[in-house]
Amino acid sequence: MISPGIFRQYDIRGIYGKDLTVEAAEAIGRGYAVLLAERGLRGAVAVGRDNRPSGDALRDALVKGLTSSGLDVIDIGVVPTPLLYWSLHQLPVVAGIQITGSHNPPQYNGFKCCIGTGSLHGEGITHLRDLIARGTFPSGAGKVTHEAVIDRYVTDIVARIGPLPTSMKVVIDCGNGAGAVVAPQLFKALGVQATMLFAESDGTFPNHHPDPTVVENLQDLITSVRETGSEMGIGFDGDADRIGLVDGNGTIIWGDYLLLLYARDVLARTGKGQPIIFDVKCSQALADGIEKAGGKAVMWKTGHSLIKDKMKELHAPIAGEMSGHMFFSEGFYGHDDALYAAARLMRIVADAGRSVEQLLSDVPRFVSTPELRIDCADDKKESIVAEALKHFASRYKVSDVDGVRILFDGGWGLIRSSNTQPILVMRFEADTPERLASIRGEVEGWLVARGVDVTPGTGH
Repeated sequence: MISPGIFRQYDIRGIYGKDLTVEAAEAIGRGYAVLLAERGLRGAVAVGRDNRPSGDALRDALVKGLTSSGLDVIDIGVVPTPLLYWSLHQLPVVAGIQITGSHNPPQYNGFKCCIGTGSLHGEGITHLRDLIARGTFPSGAGKVTHEAVIDRYVTDIVARIGPLPTSMKVVIDCGNGAGAVVAPQLFKALGVQATMLFAESDGTFPNHHPDPTVVENLQDLITSVRETGSEMGIGFDGDADRIGLVDGNGTIIWGDYLLLLYARDVLARTGKGQPIIFDVKCSQALADGIEKAGGKAVMWKTGHSLIKDKMKELHAPIAGEMSGHMFFSEGFYGHDDALYAAARLMRIVADAGRSVEQLLSDVPRFVSTPELRIDCADDKKESIVAEALKHFASRYKVSDVDGVRILFDGGWGLIRSSNTQPILVMRFEADTPERLASIRGEVEGWLVARGVDVTPGTGH
């Protein structure tokens, strides 16, 4: 029996040895063969893995499932997730699977699945689960080859970004994640004076948890930037598809403000009027800044797969999420890659001859909360959001792109249902601390009246 709970909206994920087993990994490989056959795709599958201790066993089982169903595998080894995405454009493959627990604790692992150069998500993952449950698989004897891609990837990024016009002093925190197997080589090749933190590959994450959206995980980076007098600090999550940033003062720059730097750059270089996509958790300062720079601000649903689909639909050059996923189709391949994002940011700063804090000095700094995650049962969260939409839409202007984003005078509040966990996600932003407290109080008061405990919890 395979736990159905491991099949999520964007990926397959669970605790290794508990609900995510080697038996499940082999079954996923066999189900993938059926899925590719249904779509008329014939060819090899790229397989990569992050550096978690369970990665080797899951890789062996997944590859066994793929090859025993007649599929050839190109194993690209231990790499960040973006290098699996990159390989879909560079290797003779029709699909790819990255074994990764992303930003979750070391006991977690999972699979990010791709067909062609796109992500498998939503109904695609549900269908894969159903194919596995059906249990009818082809048989064959696929072969396994190994391909080293890191050197080729670094060469590609350097060719796109170019050695920087000035030598920059930067701190890079790999968090002992998979980014550690690429970052030292990449930033050396770009001519960066990089102070490397936790650049030893260790999937138990002995120093701090690799999630740069959490303030406590950025403290080593902040300290090092200040001590070394560096121009900026970059942090990566466990599989290096999300980026964190602190400026030269050690101030955290969240994903929405970082996205504005990329947006201004691309609009100035390649023309006004282009759509820039961001998720519903982002600051109003981002939307206003995009419009002011001549772009079209497009707010969309949270989720890297959903953002990528919207990018393709609108032919957007850039997109991003509050969580630090940054996507580039102008000058790149259209997927999220924190290593490339870091290199591109350094190029923007070097070309401008101005620091991150100077480039953002004209952007309003609103008062905001971080992402607040509150427990709410899966069978209740959707109805709560639907009720909230009805209630607040009768009183205020709202957006229902993803949950309900309520536009108050002097600020906004968000309630959305998580696609991956039994939680509601909230965020608030306002002109002043007092207005923030007022807006948050009104929204939370409404939730409490419906029996929701608004104490922020945790979750993965």
